Amino acid sequence: MRVFARTPIDWAEVRVPRGQVYLIPERCKGCNICVEFCPQDVLQVSDQTNAKGYHLPEIATGKERACVHCEFCSIVCPEFAIFTLEVDE
Repeated sequence: MRVFARTPIDWAEVRVPRGQVYLIPERCKGCNICVEFCPQDVLQVSDQTNAKGYHLPEIATGKERACVHCEFCSIVCPEFAIFTLEVDE
């Protein structure tokens, strides 16, 4: 548990969002920008390739529930090949 010098009033009500990552393999060009910019290290480069021969990102082992739906991956993707959606827990 975190200890703060001052505790926010709504600390008990704060909910960390959870997300699910989706990839459109045909659009991915294997630049790995999404992998580098993920703040939770949810993504890694896989051995799987798309029809163009590019290596696709995948969810890293043990990080299936680590996505916080920040959407950095979708913001930095030049091909609009990846996105996240918030999931309810």
